[in-house]
Amino acid sequence: MSDAPSALDDALLAARLCAVDPVGLGGLILRGGGAVRDQVVAALRAGLPDGAPSRRIPVHVDDDALLGGLDLGATLALGRPVRQRGVLAAADGGLVVLPMAERMTDATAARIAAALDAGAVEDATVRIAVVALDDGVEDESVPPALAERLSFRIDLSGCRVLDVDASPAQAGAQSRNDGGMAQRAMTERCATGPRPSPGKDEGGKDEAQDRNAGSRSTIDPHAILAATALALGVESARAPLFALRAARAAAALSGRETIDADDLILAVRLVLAARATRLPAPLEADNASDPPPPPESDSSEEERATPDLPEDMILEAALATLPRDVLEQLAAGRGRRGGKRARGAGERRKSPLHGRPLGARAGVPRGGLRLSLIDTLRAAAPWQALRARGDGPVHIRRDDLRIRRFETRAETLTIFVVDASGSAAVARLAEAKGAVELLLAQAYVKRAQVALIAFRGAGAELLLPPTRSLTRARRALAELPGGGGTPLAAGLEAARTLAEAARARGRTPFLVVLTDGRGNIALDGSAVRERAEQDAEQAARAIGQAGIGAAFVDTSARPRPEGARLALAMGARYLPLPRADAAAMHRAVSAVQAA
Repeated sequence: MSDAPSALDDALLAARLCAVDPVGLGGLILRGGGAVRDQVVAALRAGLPDGAPSRRIPVHVDDDALLGGLDLGATLALGRPVRQRGVLAAADGGLVVLPMAERMTDATAARIAAALDAGAVEDATVRIAVVALDDGVEDESVPPALAERLSFRIDLSGCRVLDVDASPAQAGAQSRNDGGMAQRAMTERCATGPRPSPGKDEGGKDEAQDRNAGSRSTIDPHAILAATALALGVESARAPLFALRAARAAAALSGRETIDADDLILAVRLVLAARATRLPAPLEADNASDPPPPPESDSSEEERATPDLPEDMILEAALATLPRDVLEQLAAGRGRRGGKRARGAGERRKSPLHGRPLGARAGVPRGGLRLSLIDTLRAAAPWQALRARGDGPVHIRRDDLRIRRFETRAETLTIFVVDASGSAAVARLAEAKGAVELLLAQAYVKRAQVALIAFRGAGAELLLPPTRSLTRARRALAELPGGGGTPLAAGLEAARTLAEAARARGRTPFLVVLTDGRGNIALDGSAVRERAEQDAEQAARAIGQAGIGAAFVDTSARPRPEGARLALAMGARYLPLPRADAAAMHRAVSAVQAA
């Protein structure tokens, strides 16, 4: 619909909901957006009470700064342990912003998640709203432990500040005015528990005052949100609870105590849709043609209170507001990014000297490991009163030694294995070339290396050794010949050999195989189809046993079981794209690398 809300509208609305119930909703994940997300953060900050603290936590924060610990300078100066407040405790009652949250270590994310769950850090209260800023590429995401505890996930990549009419000051004033009474109402409701539905207590005056109260009282939000989450394939148990709190906050913003259908639709769109992993099953048409059963005169009160707002209505309304690309991704079988990193991403490896700094740990600085002097002094400081002998200012023992660790990200190598045989028609080969060129351009932007192997005739040929040169890659693609037999086994063997050589050099290989899956040339060069198929299956199984990430793109006009079997043996994602153009192939393979 033309009047569908934009991502920025959703983000500003989610910020207002978080301002109403910051502790219950946790916060937001904002992907991309630049200055746009600053506007969203400003709206959330303006909706919080006056004087609420706001803190930014760098991605490499250590445990003492995050959770609180020993103040080293004061401890050494006074000769006794002096503790300092952590940044989480300092932000109590306010907002915490996490820049570059996709680069946060799992350990740091777990500590923030534990603080959100407990609402405290040691003896300090921590009631905060969190905004995680995600600037990662497709193969990076906010750590799952933290993402699981934030209600809203909104992509602002295509938004601009001009997409909204209100200025940040006006949006903040509106959020503060609308959220003040709503926040007090939510606080009272959380303290007293859920209110009984109108019509079952003395609150019947609400039904008389609201002409729609009769229908609202029949809505069971718990059942509707649970059924919707199940239909969308949402695995998280927290998600329906977040959706319920979002619906309550939306009702509070509107000055109501009762959740209505619009509140549920909003909650499903903002909370559950972002976690969807599948499209719901289509509604059966014959259900609408069945006549409703006659009403029973002796029905009980519970039967008369059966919801007259079916889950299907909420689900259809929510799906109608989903962006088109989300529907395409779900229809193609691509789930949302989960806890695992992408198979096409570079592996993370420990390094003693360089890379992203990790937390210090106890150990002796040997074998190239670096001593962390500050952490060593911090570990030794509490014991100085017991160790004092008058022969030195600070006494350090072996158990106090701390070493600094680092983490590096391995460089990725995407190996394209292209079928250039006669079985691949000229048009299909042209589409494959176009898809490879688009993928090469994407790999070049990510500063990853690419390689190209073509198989035709009697064997396979490495047309493009691992390189970052996009010009060289395009030249190799332009010179890619076509015709001859299909030595599929030779192509897979050449790809595995190159991938294992790249892994030995510290790179992370990923194979993209573009073929129709029907080989007719065996490894020994004989044109025996049965032998060729056996060799191809053995080569595919060797790739799977080596643990090499891969995507198998079946480019045949009518996909047959051969391609699916080879993909299964390789442990690769099977992508049958019989009528796909170069752009469609590019989108599909990119989705696999980021899945």
